Formats: sequence, structure tokens, C-alpha cells
Amino acid sequence: MTPSMLASLSSSEKLELLQLLEEKERRKKQNLLASYKPYSKQVEFHTAGAAYRERLFMAGNQLGKTLSGAAEAAMHLTGRYPDWWQGRRFDGSITMLAGSESYELTRDGVQRLLIGPPLNEEDWGTGYIPKAAIIGTTRRAGVSGTLDSVTVRHVSGGASTLLFKGYDQGRSKWQANTVDYVWFDEEPPEDVYLEGITRTNATGGSVAVTFTPLKGMSTVVARFIMPGEDPGAAYRTVTTMTIEDAEHYSAEERARIIASYPAHEREARTKGVPSLGSGRIFPIAEESIKVDPFEIPKHWVRIGGLDFGWDHPTAGAGLAWDRDADVVYVTKVYRQSHATPIVHAAALKAWGIWLPWSWPHDGNNDMAAGPNLASQYRAQGMNLLPERATFEDGSNSVEAGLMEMLDRMITGRFKVFSTCPEWFEEFRLYHRKDGKIVKERDDVISASRYALMMKRFAKVKADAAAWKFTDRKVV
Repeated sequence: MTPSMLASLSSSEKLELLQLLEEKERRKKQNLLASYKPYSKQVEFHTAGAAYRERLFMAGNQLGKTLSGAAEAAMHLTGRYPDWWQGRRFDGSITMLAGSESYELTRDGVQRLLIGPPLNEEDWGTGYIPKAAIIGTTRRAGVSGTLDSVTVRHVSGGASTLLFKGYDQGRSKWQANTVDYVWFDEEPPEDVYLEGITRTNATGGSVAVTFTPLKGMSTVVARFIMPGEDPGAAYRTVTTMTIEDAEHYSAEERARIIASYPAHEREARTKGVPSLGSGRIFPIAEESIKVDPFEIPKHWVRIGGLDFGWDHPTAGAGLAWDRDADVVYVTKVYRQSHATPIVHAAALKAWGIWLPWSWPHDGNNDMAAGPNLASQYRAQGMNLLPERATFEDGSNSVEAGLMEMLDRMITGRFKVFSTCPEWFEEFRLYHRKDGKIVKERDDVISASRYALMMKRFAKVKADAAAWKFTDRKVV
């Protein structure tokens, strides 16, 4: 309505218009769910619910992860799904558990977003559960403004039940009857998380987790990011949202927010990358070492590195060395567990049978028990170097190798192709505990370290036609 049109109204008409606008605002305020418009990463998280039982939404601070969790929880409780929805749907009323680190934090986060301001009962119904859908509530004694449960009207005609919990009360407080949906806002302890899963076993229910990974490489984070050979991994997925995905920030605001965090927490708070604090072995921004793939110049030398394993993966890394600039590039990686040298060699020989390979001390085990690992790989036609990986002085210190890698990263002389996701997975999580290197999920990085130690034996790519086999050995 234009100013001139407004001026032409009588006093009673203006009053009626004001009342209509107030009613419109009231209805909007009491049906927040109808105005939920997620970003693409939030849609990705929601949509994954149709295919995966367990979902983790790992995002930086203030990027909308908890808001997404609340909006989806409200949809399931009420059955009010928007037209764009492609995630899981519940046809009838459900029972849901939702909580955070304590009852106070559950009240101030989960409850506030679902119900409204906890200390102002008149505004209950201004969260993501529409006021018209709230049938009743029960209070929790001892914590002001905290609810114990909410009964929610479902569009099917039934009534859903929402139960609020806190991690600090232990797993026993999560031992409700069977439920259809569990929402953990902030990272739960492993025993609480497993209890939540257990509550959904009989119903085939879903579990959603939303948090910023400030606790580092916990067992819950590892469950999603580095599942190894866990058969349950097929039912889990992770969505990561960075500050670049949050459309409500301008470029200037993003830069200011990123600069406000200490370096060791920056990636966790702005990108959802697990923080390892001061224990991180490579406290380097990922972007500073990541490069897009390019064709390796013919005069650059190359070498491969092997790390042997069985339960933990066998890994390979291919390095290219620009000797003029003294810059090393990780160009290819390989990682697979529970496979024999025949399988690994078949995959790695595709990188070039001429490629020299460095390998660790455990490849030279006692021949009395049968051919050692190095011999088995040579028998498959891989061009393993004559001796295990050492520095030029004959030493093989892990710390020295890592410090050379770190020094090169800091000085811009160690780069990794963006097409090596396994390498970056390990890079983000590689850390120390109580001053000691945690030797877990470091297979590709170890293979890279062996190759770097033996770079003096790197070779220019050879013409495959010049190579031949004699008795299954490369000559």
C-alpha cells in the first residue's frame, strides 16, 4: 500500500488494517516452520535421511546446523513436510528423543528453537513446532523454564511425543522405550550415542547429530569420517557445511569471522573440520597445500611410497618432485584394508611399472616364516627399492620425517592434489595425545613420508616399452 493510499483511509479503516497486519504477524510468528528456507547444504543433510539411518551434520559455529535439526524435528513431529522435501517421511505420529550436553543447554538450544523462549511461556509456540500443534507440555523440576516432554498434534490425527534429555545425566536417562527418532544437538559421549541408536532398533528409526567438532577426533566423529571396515558404515553419512556455504554472510563478514578465531580452532569453527587443538601434527590451513591437478612435466622425477597393513589399510602415495623449485607434490593415493599383496600390486602397477617404490622396515621381516612383504610385492612386478626407507644418513626417525613434511608445508614446498581426498582426511585428524603421535588413520600420510625420505631415488617417467619382465621381476 502506497503512502497516498494509506492517507486516504479513515481512522476505522486504519485501525482495521493495523489489526490485520498484527494478526498476520502473529500467525507468522506462531508458524515459523512454514517459512523455513534452507541453504543447499542443509537440504543435502535433510535429503540424506531418506537413505541413511544415521546422519551427522558437521558445521562451523552459527552456520545453521542446530536450526536445521530443529526444523526437521518439527516436520517429523507434526507431519508438516514442505513441497520441496525429499528426506525421510513419517506417515503417522512418532516418539522422539532430543537433547544436548546438559538440561540447561538443551533448554537454551533445542527447546528454544522447537518451542520458543524458555522463560516466557506466553511465547511458547514461536519455535519451529507451530503453536497450533502443541497439545501439552510437562515441566522438569529443578531447572527453571525446562520442559521434560511435549505432546504434538500430527497431521494424521495422532499425537507425537517429544522427550528432552541431557548428556550429563548419563546413558541411563536415554533408556526410554523404543522411539522413532533421536536428535543429538552437540556431540554426545559414545555411550549416550549408542544408547540413542539402541532406542531406534525396533522401529527402524533415524538418528541425527548436529555439532561443531571442537572435541577433535572422538569415537563419534570417527564413526562417520573414518569408519574403516565397519559394516554399519553403509547406513551412515556426514554432511559438512563451511562458512562459504552460509549465504547470510557477506564476503567481508566471512573474512572478519574467520580472522577472529585462533588458528588451531579456525577450521573447526568455520568449516566443520574436527579440531585437534595444539595436538595437531600439521597445524596448517588445508588451502595452503591443496592444488588442482595438472599434467606433471616430463623432466620432474617421481617416486611411490608404500605402507603395509591388513586390519589397518595398506596405503600407497605417488610423489612428483620439481627439483628446480624443490617442491614435492602428492599426486595419487591408494588405501585398502583386508587384501593381499596381489590385490594391492595390481592396483598400484597401474601408476607405471617403472615407478620406484619406497617401503618401511616391516617389509623386511624374517624370511623364515615365508617370503617377506617386500619380496611378495617384487614378485608381483613392483619396482621396490633395494632397501627400506631411510634418510641419507641411514636414520628413519618418524619425527624427523614429519618435521620435514611440516617444514615444507610452511615454506610452500609440499603440495597435495585436490583429487586425493584420503590424504586430506588423514591430514585433518593426525594428532598427538600426551605428546605422542597417535598411530591411527595415518596410512596414506605414512606412505607419503616414506616416499619423501627416499626422494633421492626418484626417477623421470620411463617409456613403458623400454621395460620388460624376467621371472616376474622388472628389469
